[in-house]
Amino acid sequence: MNGILVIDKDKNKTSRDIVNEVCHILHTKKVGHTGTLDPIATGVLVLCIGEATKLVEVLTSLNKTYIATVILGKETDTLDITGITLKEENINYNEQEIDTILQSFLGIYEQEVPLYSAIKINGKKLYQYAREKKDISLPKREVTITKIERITPLQKENGKIIFSFICEVSKGTYIRSLIRDIALKLNTIGCMQDLRRIRQGTFEIKDAIKVSSLTENTTLLSISEALKTYPKEYIEGDFLFKIQNGNKIFNTYQKDYILFCTKQNIPIALYKIDEKDKKLLKPWKMFKGGNI
Repeated sequence: MNGILVIDKDKNKTSRDIVNEVCHILHTKKVGHTGTLDPIATGVLVLCIGEATKLVEVLTSLNKTYIATVILGKETDTLDITGITLKEENINYNEQEIDTILQSFLGIYEQEVPLYSAIKINGKKLYQYAREKKDISLPKREVTITKIERITPLQKENGKIIFSFICEVSKGTYIRSLIRDIALKLNTIGCMQDLRRIRQGTFEIKDAIKVSSLTENTTLLSISEALKTYPKEYIEGDFLFKIQNGNKIFNTYQKDYILFCTKQNIPIALYKIDEKDKKLLKPWKMFKGGNI
């Protein structure tokens, strides 16, 4: 069994939980996810099955779209409502003030990784340092916000402000950290109440299924379909043999990526530009062929 499965993850389950359930239902150990969702989060979790696990790196790098709900005026150790409350304060902001701050995050900015995350420092996950109450310098990295917009009116409760926003972000963006940073720019504190991923690349929530609906007869998306946004070339003969053997080729296509397929639309290899010699394309992901 080879292909892509788009799951609508339930709340209070880890991404690993979902992978384990899918392995059991599909009777395979070869399943990989393409971007962790916290237990509090729901929505699009793209899984690669069988030969398609070679695409995990490719699909993980895709932009993602989320709908997040914020509580301004409350701070927790995990940056979401599942954590221990560290501080609370009464606040008062209007929609224009919040919208202006949201828009200020468009573009590239340096984001500090949450302490409660699986990022490794010296071979140890950050959340392990947190549980052991050990001080650790949190890493920072550049992330890109291509869209961010409030989508609900402000709701005021017990001196706090609650609202939801939609955002499109690059790989590696932590929405919990984004919410913390939005609050900081407003000179207050904040945490995440809820999170739903509604899109990853071309995979949308409307195309996702619940694990409870999955059976061993569920049709998977093909590798070719998963890579439909990449330029495609149909090849045969000696050139097909050359690609099957992973040879570098001249970039006569003037493209950064090319998916090479047989005339029967069977994926053979995904090539990308050679960073050392831009005139060449080199193999990135090689496929066995067959019914994939």
